[in-house]
Amino acid sequence: MSELEDLYREVILDHSRRPIGRGDVSTAAHTHHELNPSCGDEITVGVTVTDGRLDPIVWEGQGCSISMASASVMTSILRGMPRAEASALIDEYRAMLRSRGGEFEPSDELGDAAAFQGVAKYVMRVKCAMLAWVALEAALLQEPAAG
Repeated sequence: MSELEDLYREVILDHSRRPIGRGDVSTAAHTHHELNPSCGDEITVGVTVTDGRLDPIVWEGQGCSISMASASVMTSILRGMPRAEASALIDEYRAMLRSRGGEFEPSDELGDAAAFQGVAKYVMRVKCAMLAWVALEAALLQEPAAG
C-alpha cells in the first residue's frame, strides 16, 4: 500500500471517528433523506443557504465508516461555500467516484474528499461514498437559485 493510500485511509478513519457536521437537521431550511437499500446506510442532510452560501450544513445518519466519513468531509469542505462552487465540487466528486479507479486527477478544491478516490474501484461502495452528497444536492434543489 502506498503512503498516499495510507494517508487517505487515515482521513476516512479520522472523519468516521470524529464526524464534522453531525447534528440536528430540524433547524435547516431544507432537508433530504437518502437510503442505500443495498447496505442499509441512511442519512438526512439539512442545509440553509444564506447570502448565496451553504451555511450551515448539518446531517444525521447511520451507516458504514465510508458513508459517515464522506458526510463529514462533505460538510467540512462545502460549509460556507458559495452555492455554485459547491455544486461544481459535487459534480467533480461524482466524476471521481465514477472513474472506477481510472485516471482522475482531483482538484485541490476537493481537499480531503480526494481520499475517497480509492472507493471508485469498488462499485458497491460508491453508493456509500455518494449518499450524503446526493442528499445535499437534493436539498439544494428545494432552495431556488439566486439570479
